[in-house]
Amino acid sequence: MPRDLALPSPPALPRRAPNRPFGLRVAAFAIALAVAAPVFAVVAGAFAPAGETWRHLAGTLLPLFLRNSLILALGVGAIVVVMGTICAWLVTTCAFPGRRLFEVALLLPLAVPGYLLAYVYTDLLEFTGPVQTWLRATFGWGWGEYWFPEIRSLPGAVLILSLANYPYVYLLARAAFLEQSVCLGEVARTLGCDRWAMFFRVALPLARPAIAAGTGLALMETLADFGAVKHFAVDTFTTGIYQAWLSMGDRLAALQLAACLMGVIATLLALERLARGRARFHNTSSKQQALELKPLSGGAMAAALVVCGLPVVAGFVIPAGRLLHFALTEGDPLLGPTILPFARNSLILAACAALLCVSAAVVLAYVLRTAGGLAIRFAVRFASLGYAIPGSVIAVGVLVPFGAFDNAIDAWMRATFGVSTGLLLSGTIAALIFAYVVRFLAVALSAVESGFAKIKPSLEDAARVLGRGPVRTLLRVDLPLLRGSMLAGALLVFVDTMKELPATLIVRPFDFDTLAVRVYNLASDERLAQCSTAALLIVAVGLIPVVILTRAMRRIGH
Repeated sequence: MPRDLALPSPPALPRRAPNRPFGLRVAAFAIALAVAAPVFAVVAGAFAPAGETWRHLAGTLLPLFLRNSLILALGVGAIVVVMGTICAWLVTTCAFPGRRLFEVALLLPLAVPGYLLAYVYTDLLEFTGPVQTWLRATFGWGWGEYWFPEIRSLPGAVLILSLANYPYVYLLARAAFLEQSVCLGEVARTLGCDRWAMFFRVALPLARPAIAAGTGLALMETLADFGAVKHFAVDTFTTGIYQAWLSMGDRLAALQLAACLMGVIATLLALERLARGRARFHNTSSKQQALELKPLSGGAMAAALVVCGLPVVAGFVIPAGRLLHFALTEGDPLLGPTILPFARNSLILAACAALLCVSAAVVLAYVLRTAGGLAIRFAVRFASLGYAIPGSVIAVGVLVPFGAFDNAIDAWMRATFGVSTGLLLSGTIAALIFAYVVRFLAVALSAVESGFAKIKPSLEDAARVLGRGPVRTLLRVDLPLLRGSMLAGALLVFVDTMKELPATLIVRPFDFDTLAVRVYNLASDERLAQCSTAALLIVAVGLIPVVILTRAMRRIGH
């Protein structure tokens, strides 16, 4: 071909700039380091020389803390696994009256914090409560003439915290059952398995990772609980941390107890991993048709109604009804001047925590998506461990570095200018909000990461080809597509912050109360009727994640 007739070569495509958002990476490392600081403080405190308070606790109360915490964890773990898994299997694979109602209702106990359940059932079942009063009036019994289980006991705490936390197992187990293929059931029936054999030999092993994850969440919430075990006079690590910090005034002893509690949680989670071994449970079929519903009748239908109805009635209907009765008949006598400031404080704290958690989660998730190296992945995952750590541990871990910072600034100002700065961060609203961020960042991060997973990388590639940098791509492309996930994460953090009690009790500024603290203070003085108004507000806000989770589950089912 003549040279002048040669076709011109196509223009070179623009090279994609390396997607290394340096500024966002620095921000992500800074966020991860700040959020991980309380965990480092707790771990460092475990290696400090033992003081007099710690030696006293180790020789007297530490074995009791360990025994009660382990019994509580094992008892709650066993109950929530059975209750949550069976209820999830029934509403997912069986057809019986009220099944669609139970799909939603079985999540309702998530709206009721464990300490509210403890307060309500103590009022109902104690000697002067309506149940025992009715028994004595009906049968003519007197004091000591009949046996009645003591609700303020370790078994009572196990039962109450199981009712409060079984929805974690139910939620994840049902999601796992919904995602299993109908082909599995067909193969199992071909091999001679009936429905229950298929449940134990096929469906349950495939759902084991989800059930283990739900059980882990339930155990973390159980070991993090302070209000219920305190009200039942059950000494655990959480109550010990609170006593060591506020009653004995020994931060080091509180840190060492917190480290022990972290060790207990890590041991329980490691045992589950060890029991799982190298087993892997995957669904290899690409056919994802929903499992066939089996109609129930007669005794099987009645049993399904009882099994699904008892957790809902005991975990939500009775406590919510009792609180509503108190609120309508008595309630808080100072409704306006008392409740409104507490509600305002709770709403402000929850809104700030939700905003900061979601903002930090967007930065961390975007850096993981675009420039995820080993170091940044480790830093982000370590920073997201806060949800696995009880609020009391977070509180101690926050106050120790904040106190060291305040003391260092005060000493420097005294030496340089002869002026005392006092406490700049400790005992402030900023410290409390930071504790919430450390505690609940993982909740927002999980929601935001699931949202990023649904965004096609080609959209970001197109923005980069058009000359948009990482930050502008995040702002103009990703954030509009993440609105739903960000809203879900913000609402979950908002509700969790409204219910959080131990971290609020330890970190809050002096004379700064929230709805949760108001409920705790009144219930501790046996004034359940007066605390019912604040308690109902917490329950009403807690219904928000139930609605979100219900809609998400129905999308999975379809």
